Amino acid sequence: MTSREDRGWNPYVAGALTGVLIVLSAHFTGNYFGASSSFVRTAGIVEKFLSPEHVARTSYFTRHVPVVDWQWFFLVGIFFGALIAAVLSRDFSWRGMPPMWAARFGPGAPLRSVAAFTGGFIMLVGARIAGG
Repeated sequence: MTSREDRGWNPYVAGALTGVLIVLSAHFTGNYFGASSSFVRTAGIVEKFLSPEHVARTSYFTRHVPVVDWQWFFLVGIFFGALIAAVLSRDFSWRGMPPMWAARFGPGAPLRSVAAFTGGFIMLVGARIAGG
C-alpha cells in the first residue's frame, strides 16, 4: 500500500504543465487565464438576479458587466477539476481543517485565523501589484 504522500502529482510536473497551459492560452486566445475577477462577477450575477437596480447603480458593474464568460467557466472548471483529481487519487475527504494546518498551528482557531488572514493579505497585495 502506498503512503498518503505518494499520491498526487509531482509539483514540478504540475508547475511545468501549468506553464505550458499559460503559454498556449496566451498564444491561442490572446488572454492569460485567471479567475480573480470571476469571483466578483459571480457575486454580481447573483446580485443581478436578486437586486438588478443595485447592480445597475454600482460603478464597478457598469464597467465590468457581470456575465458568464470563459473565465467564469474556468473558475467552475478549477472546482470540478480539483474535485475529480482528489476523488481519482483517493485523497478526497471532508475535513474542517487540513492535517498540515493542525500540525503547524495547533487545534485552536486564533493562531490559524491570524496565519490565514496574513497569507490572504499578502496574496491580495501581490495580486494588486501584479494588476489583478
